[in-house]
Amino acid sequence: MLACLWGFLYSSYFRFWLKWILRLLTGKCELQRVLDGSKAGAQRALGIEHSLKSSKNKVLRNAVHVDEADVDKYVRDIMKAKKIQEEDTGFKTNLHISLLQISGYTKLYLNVESLRKVPYDSDDKEHEEQLIELWTLLMPQEKLKARISKQWCDIGFQGDDPKTDFRGMGLLGLVNLVYFSKHYTNEAREVLSHSNHPKLGYSYAIVGINLTEMAYSLLKSGALKSHLYNMVSGLPQMEHFHQFYCYLVYEFDKFWFEEEPESIMHFNHYREKFHEKIKGLLLDYNVVLTLQNRKKH
Repeated sequence: MLACLWGFLYSSYFRFWLKWILRLLTGKCELQRVLDGSKAGAQRALGIEHSLKSSKNKVLRNAVHVDEADVDKYVRDIMKAKKIQEEDTGFKTNLHISLLQISGYTKLYLNVESLRKVPYDSDDKEHEEQLIELWTLLMPQEKLKARISKQWCDIGFQGDDPKTDFRGMGLLGLVNLVYFSKHYTNEAREVLSHSNHPKLGYSYAIVGINLTEMAYSLLKSGALKSHLYNMVSGLPQMEHFHQFYCYLVYEFDKFWFEEEPESIMHFNHYREKFHEKIKGLLLDYNVVLTLQNRKKH
């Protein structure tokens, strides 16, 4: 109760006077102070996002929902509303980048959600081609004898036909698996090999689809903002979501073998433990979770 009261008083009263005093002392509005006092990336974009959302000015509040095509217009409108000179090119450029990042995050989520809602269709030639490509990338030395085959279990599907395993994440689950196998082929085969361990093994494809759900939920909750705002100086794309997924798969495999679970029956417990670890890493303003970034360290 007290926490709610304090939050209300801060947002409706103290914050107003604090901003007024700081503007009086510095001669700059809150947006100018954020852009001047924070480094490019998550720290700046999150600061701008918070400032816009908290503003009593409708133009500023609406800017967090802007479409990328209208970013230039909103930058001009904000500068006019806050009486910032057109000659302040640094403000204009940095606000433009931050608005692209903010609007791009929303658009990326919508694109990911749209792909997730596409069910796997065995009558769709493109879907089938991606599935066969997954097999070819992971098992180049072994020919798939038939489309419906127990061989699918060799790469971690549950039965003879993988299409039933994509129900939760739709086509997104398959696209992620193929992306990892295509762009990090050696790492994907390495993880698949680990998954066949006689004691600590797990179902590679099923776990991969499960980690797609984890990546999706982190994106949906907004937890991926710091990572994506640091990764992309502009509009985050679907590829950047796939890159994060690749990091999750590779790191989960390491985590699983470090933890040495007694059996696969404890998967949910260790999955949640890994999830909490990732959420903790994403709290860092400087975080970038990709395989390329990991290999630099």
